[in-house]
Amino acid sequence: MYVIAKREFFSLFKSIKSIIVIAILFLTSFYSAKYSGNLLSEVELSSFEQENIYSAGLMLLILLFGMLFVTGLSHDTINRETHERTIRFLVTRTSKSSIVAGKFFGILLFWIVCLIASFLLISVFSQRISPLILGQTMSLITYQIALTVLLSTIVSRPAFTMFLGVIVGIAFPIISFWLVFGSNSWFGWIKFITPFYYLSKDDLTYLFILPLAAALIGIATQLFKRREC
Repeated sequence: MYVIAKREFFSLFKSIKSIIVIAILFLTSFYSAKYSGNLLSEVELSSFEQENIYSAGLMLLILLFGMLFVTGLSHDTINRETHERTIRFLVTRTSKSSIVAGKFFGILLFWIVCLIASFLLISVFSQRISPLILGQTMSLITYQIALTVLLSTIVSRPAFTMFLGVIVGIAFPIISFWLVFGSNSWFGWIKFITPFYYLSKDDLTYLFILPLAAALIGIATQLFKRREC
């Protein structure tokens, strides 16, 4: 698992798409933190909003485009191995559950490094890092990675997951916001399995996102175990 995670982690940094995403993260963090201070003198904000306004731009970016970024970079993390037949070599060295876990943790480590670097950049202007916003962002990205791994396990062809990743990346935040803030009682229960519901509260409720991500990885692992290599 460690070797697979390490390979996945370093391979992400070698991608042109990854460099573009990292640049977007850093530019958003820099400019939102630099100019968000101007809002403090122009708009009346609560004490909580004043403390976290510097990281609002980054959080909004991950909320709206995080799923699109993750699927864009890692939509083929599992099915690429099966499509290129390299999975036959991997299963002779380790278990299928270790392959899924290694892929997941490798991608997660990449995003942790990127997000921590972004928050450090924000702290240059804010002089602090909000533990709540950091925790919410990390939990959200963990869920998005788990969902991407699951999609890559279900769909066997990388070309299909690339297309599906774009659709899911665009539709996921729209549908999630509608479920959380809408009044449709027929589908209201679905909001409890989306991360946006737990992010709508300014407390440690976001920790419930982590068991949801673990459940997605568990489903992906069981599906992958049943698949012929």
